[in-house]
Amino acid sequence: MSVSVSSADSSSTSLVAGLRDGSDEAWRRLVDIYAPLVRIWCRYSGVGEDRIADILQEVFLAVHRRIDKFSVQDDSTGFRGWMWMITKNKIRDHFRNQPQPANPVGGSTAWQQMHEVAAPPLPAEAPSQPSDTAALLHRALAYVKVEFRDQTWNAFWRTTVLCEATDTVAEEFGISSAAVRQARSRVLRRLRQQLGDVA
Repeated sequence: MSVSVSSADSSSTSLVAGLRDGSDEAWRRLVDIYAPLVRIWCRYSGVGEDRIADILQEVFLAVHRRIDKFSVQDDSTGFRGWMWMITKNKIRDHFRNQPQPANPVGGSTAWQQMHEVAAPPLPAEAPSQPSDTAALLHRALAYVKVEFRDQTWNAFWRTTVLCEATDTVAEEFGISSAAVRQARSRVLRRLRQQLGDVA
């Protein structure tokens, strides 16, 4: 018995390729998967709730303008790291562009110093908790799951998420251990494509 991915679903192209092609579906996937994470990054960085929606728009506009320049091979941090770099720049812009009072107390130098203190230092790596990463993966997995037959998905899920032995799952499904490993590999590759880390 073979374990295979359905080829009928047009969403099986990589996220990056879809974005470069201007696919509406790819842009919906990008926003669905990454917007909650960008919101979290904004909150961790001290951005007020009333400004997060504006920063989100600025981030996705920057992605639209720069997607042709993104390269999986050139970026060791992957697509998520690239998204953080863009978000971090927009957060910095937000704090930098706060309106200056007409007559700042202590003069403009003092106001500038206070303004710099108000902008929190932003880390090189995305400020995410394990639960944020898990939520990102769950959003991406929801898109990926519908592309695979139940047996392929279950072979992946049980060996990768539930950490069951490959041989045990293979015996229960009546397939070879190699077929289980292949199923796991296909789903993991598709997940990386969905997250933008594989072209």
